Amino acid sequence: MSSQRIDLLALAPEAYEAMRAIEAYIRKSGLDRRLYELIKIRASQINGCIFCLHMHTREARALGETEQRIYGLSAWQEAPYYTEKERAALALTEAITLVAESRVPDEVFENARQHFDEKELAALIIGITNINGWNRWMVASRRPPED
Repeated sequence: MSSQRIDLLALAPEAYEAMRAIEAYIRKSGLDRRLYELIKIRASQINGCIFCLHMHTREARALGETEQRIYGLSAWQEAPYYTEKERAALALTEAITLVAESRVPDEVFENARQHFDEKELAALIIGITNINGWNRWMVASRRPPED
């Protein structure tokens, strides 16, 4: 287990509050909270962020998400328990998270557009971008999970 390298939250409180303000925007946007937690978990799996995995699996459970669906996220394409809307959001999450590789393919974006109105799609993109930012903060600083 690695120890924390730097405490970005303490050293950059204004930046931390800006990131939290984006989270507040997403919560007010109408984007389904359970879906947003699934997105956060999937991006955090890809990015290897234990801090965020710990936090968002807990939050998903508190919102009523099932263990089966949480554990199945790493193989969501094969799992039968996600809706088409959730699949569209998860595909977009993976494409944005891996943007250097995927460039967010048109078919992934258009599929998401079929399931989300413009305001929801904007919130989805902003939310995916924000969790990727959080992941990078926590992975770079090696912030350990909190109980």
